Amino acid sequence: METLRDILDGAAHGVFPPEDGRTTVVPQMSPRDAGILAFTAHSVVFTDEDPQWVYDTLRAVDCDALSASMNPRFLAALMERTGRTAETVDAMLVGSPLPGGPPTLPLTEIEDRDHPRIRYALRRRHEVRAWSADGGVLVTGRGIGGRLEVSVEVDEPLRHRGLGRLLVTAARRLADEPVWAQVAPGNARSVRAFQAAGYVPVGAELLLTARR
Repeated sequence: METLRDILDGAAHGVFPPEDGRTTVVPQMSPRDAGILAFTAHSVVFTDEDPQWVYDTLRAVDCDALSASMNPRFLAALMERTGRTAETVDAMLVGSPLPGGPPTLPLTEIEDRDHPRIRYALRRRHEVRAWSADGGVLVTGRGIGGRLEVSVEVDEPLRHRGLGRLLVTAARRLADEPVWAQVAPGNARSVRAFQAAGYVPVGAELLLTARR
């Protein structure tokens, strides 16, 4: 059986689950993370719940089977079953590592583990690192399936000037493996920044987290 990491590694290199309209259920790789990945005509539910319950609940959802895994009725049932909560369905993007040495953007690593961006990231990731730039912060860490994930924050006065694109490009230069990003689809500015930096959309995802 493929693991969650196998599926993610394949998608990072352009090899996706079959477009057969089905859903694959795989175990969680971490007690911290459960959720759903939606690729073209195939979904992946990663949970330690009974797979048969997942399949039965999906079949009971009154909608197109291709949409069932992200249907609010199924999501509500899964959250109730697992006792978890969720924020939003995100676009899932990935960028390959860039050769050519360190980033041209000056970065200073943040050592203070009490930094608010680091504290926030540690709720969802491990092996978290963060860097500051003039007017922005870059954070990386290992999230779903142990993959390397990136997030950035740009100070309001410096937005619309390309700093976000430079920061997420820097993440690709710091990495020696694919870098993943989760972006709310309504955040068009962020989506454009990641795409301009060479990240490509590969699907959608919903992360279920333990209630605080």
